[in-house]
Amino acid sequence: MTRLFRPATTFMDAPAAADARGSRAVIIGMPFDCGTHPVRIGSRQGPAAIREQSALLRAFDPLTSRNPLAELNVVDLGDALVTPSLIEASFAAIEAAVWHAVDAGAVPVTMGGDGAVTLPQLRALHRRFPDLCVVHIDAHTDAYPIPGFNTATTFSRAVEEGVLDPGRSFHIGARGPTMVPGVFEYAEELGYTLVTMDRLMEDGMGPVFNRVRERIGGRPVYLCFDMDFFDPAVAPGVCTPTWGGASARDGLRILRRCGELNLVACDINTVSPPHDVGGMTAFLAATVLWNCLAMLANREHRPNAS
Repeated sequence: MTRLFRPATTFMDAPAAADARGSRAVIIGMPFDCGTHPVRIGSRQGPAAIREQSALLRAFDPLTSRNPLAELNVVDLGDALVTPSLIEASFAAIEAAVWHAVDAGAVPVTMGGDGAVTLPQLRALHRRFPDLCVVHIDAHTDAYPIPGFNTATTFSRAVEEGVLDPGRSFHIGARGPTMVPGVFEYAEELGYTLVTMDRLMEDGMGPVFNRVRERIGGRPVYLCFDMDFFDPAVAPGVCTPTWGGASARDGLRILRRCGELNLVACDINTVSPPHDVGGMTAFLAATVLWNCLAMLANREHRPNAS
């Protein structure tokens, strides 16, 4: 049995559990950061803050009158047993925690943690879904031409390890300055389709997500949602704030377009509570997570749902 740490507070007061069996979606916290950022360390506290702010949410989807937590029999499995900055051991714990959910037939809905927590989750998902695709919504590609395992190389290493299909994967929302040159070009060299924030705004979310859906089709999708996709005006408490991001309204609308895809995992990351203002970023992240659950519940009511 995968050992997980039981939190004092669960997401939206969902039942705490040690076993994913019988649930169609489960919550798992990933309280890990690499600890290498020069001024912003704190996303290891993200899962606790998101759980705390989830008390502000209400259960029912007004568009469907459904309670996604009840429909999916959601349980909170707690946190993976990680140690911030210790990458090898923590990655193994994250992979084991996510595999526990996947092996039980549940969709893992996870809370980071910095962007490094995504790679071990991809490793777990790829074991079940060898044709896994990624939709990565983020101000940064996290696919930089630099060595090592860190927040900037998650999707570089993912291609090298073969845990996703880059030719059918998307980076959406990239913007702002980068710490090394050629970052956007490198992501495209790896095979990803890059949709910058400017391109997203110029083309519109409808046409962009039509292309996403056409390229991916019914393949399994790992949704990675970095909270710095939102503008710092609405989400200040993130690891790497970057101006020119989405409003809360537009960001949530873009998120809901992902409900058209075959989601097999949802990963919400980079909330940094020490840099948050009044818990607003954690509250928005909790709202993103609830929307992911709503999308999963709604999918089961579509005529062609598997």
